[in-house]
Amino acid sequence: MTRLSNDPAAFADEALEGFAAAHPRRVRQVPGGVVRATRTPPGQVAVVVGGGSGHYPAFSGLVGQGLAHGAAVGNVFASPSAHQVCQVARAAETGGGVLLAYGNYAGDVLHFGQAAGQLIAEGVPTRTLGVTDDMSSASPDEAHKRRGVAGDLVVFKTASAAAEAGLPLDEVTRIAELANARTRSFGVAFSGCTLPGADRPLFSVPEGRMAVGLGIHGEPGMGEQPVPTADEAAGLLVSTVLGELPEGVGSPRGERAAVILNGLGSVKYEELFVVYRRVAQLLAEAGVEAVDPEVGELVTSFDMAGVSLTLCWLTDELEPLWTAPADAPAYRKGTVDAAELFVPDPSAETAEETVPPATDVSREVARTALAALRVLKETVDVHAEELGRIDAVAGDGDHGIGMQRGSTGAYEAAARAEALGAGAETLLHRAADAWADRAGGTSGALWGVMLRALGTALGDTERPTAPVVAAGVARAAAGVMELGKAEVGDKTMVDVLVPFSYALTAAAEAGQPLATAWDTAAHSATAAAEDTAGLLPRMGRARPHAEKSLGTPDAGAHSLALIVRAVHGVFVPTLENH
Repeated sequence: MTRLSNDPAAFADEALEGFAAAHPRRVRQVPGGVVRATRTPPGQVAVVVGGGSGHYPAFSGLVGQGLAHGAAVGNVFASPSAHQVCQVARAAETGGGVLLAYGNYAGDVLHFGQAAGQLIAEGVPTRTLGVTDDMSSASPDEAHKRRGVAGDLVVFKTASAAAEAGLPLDEVTRIAELANARTRSFGVAFSGCTLPGADRPLFSVPEGRMAVGLGIHGEPGMGEQPVPTADEAAGLLVSTVLGELPEGVGSPRGERAAVILNGLGSVKYEELFVVYRRVAQLLAEAGVEAVDPEVGELVTSFDMAGVSLTLCWLTDELEPLWTAPADAPAYRKGTVDAAELFVPDPSAETAEETVPPATDVSREVARTALAALRVLKETVDVHAEELGRIDAVAGDGDHGIGMQRGSTGAYEAAARAEALGAGAETLLHRAADAWADRAGGTSGALWGVMLRALGTALGDTERPTAPVVAAGVARAAAGVMELGKAEVGDKTMVDVLVPFSYALTAAAEAGQPLATAWDTAAHSATAAAEDTAGLLPRMGRARPHAEKSLGTPDAGAHSLALIVRAVHGVFVPTLENH
């Protein structure tokens, strides 16, 4: 378990600050993550990687010469926000464009995709790649749905070496895609991991059993088997990975492969070497030549007791990129020519923050919205542990922490906006951006969409009526469905948001005052949240463990229902005159 922490919601930020302080000659901290401390030649493609905290050395430890140019770092097990990704990419880019590389998780796909759109709009050529090496998370026919696990390292390393060699953006992207297509990983675990501040692991494995086919976000395995000996574990890992060869590899015999035996947190080096001894024997018996094998903790999951095996079937093009020198805080190979340290310009100053003009009426509505955000935050704080427990049944257990970070960031940003005299639209827009930025993950982006849509409906001039608020909620629901690609029945927050929106609109159109209409809709939200217990998830990290979630409501749906009920008594009576 994570024994040394302060505020669990601040763990990721404090860890990143300490990491940067420990490696000043290799990385420097920037808003959203870290970039190389050394200068990058003008025109070189910038490879920016990223994902949630809790996986060190991934992702920040892989920034340095010969490896990534920057890493966007999210909250614990949550993707960085699009804003964070953009900030890191801008700091790393030197005119050659950007490749954004990340594990193929819903939140990462969403945020890195949004960031790519923003960077392209700014004139920065940008490509994206989600790593899909985890064999256990989807069948070969649906390989595009697979998770990214320890194979991240091979893809990041080869793409970064291609960039270091001066290849243009399209070629660097092609190399990354080739490495990804030829990489397979499979893992086992003997116990789950415990998040900072938690008193129990996200999942447990019965005595004498091991979980088979797990992810790196504390998700339980796809099945269980008796605990093996080290040699038996090696046999399972090798036979599984060799059991699915990528296109173009007809037989293992005579092939060369990059090999990674990865410890997930609590299986330490001597144990890994015992396992690798047999892995090496089995690969040699199969006719596979291991090229620069890596044995150690490379992509972890806090204190999870587990191990995974990764093979990337090398080509004549990929092999020299895999073996090329690199010098990052947590990964060093060969010798690089030390580059000059980059010295940031200290003269840049941030202009004093201002807000657009607003009427007194809208400022009054903004104060009510701020009170609602305060109650929202307090509600999340009270229920954070419960939300994490629900999320851990088939997911990664980070929903409570993510909601805490998001709601706290939103409230603080809203308070600053209110103090500057902001109207309701401006206040909610700033709260929306702060929520997405601080929380990261899919839910962070979706709450950002909801608050922004509601703010747009309220505006900075008029006192909103019930139909206006209902229209804002309907716009929020449409935005969430468009961005998250979820529909009613997928076991997500959409299963609460859509019924809530329908009920609010119907009540408002029937002439009910906003207080009454909101109360009616909140009851619909509560019932809809309870109904998600009978659904199978079809989206996100819970999808591979759908059966495990039966009988448990969706965490995002449950939190939304709690929130709409809690804020009812705060803002509704004062939003419109009756």
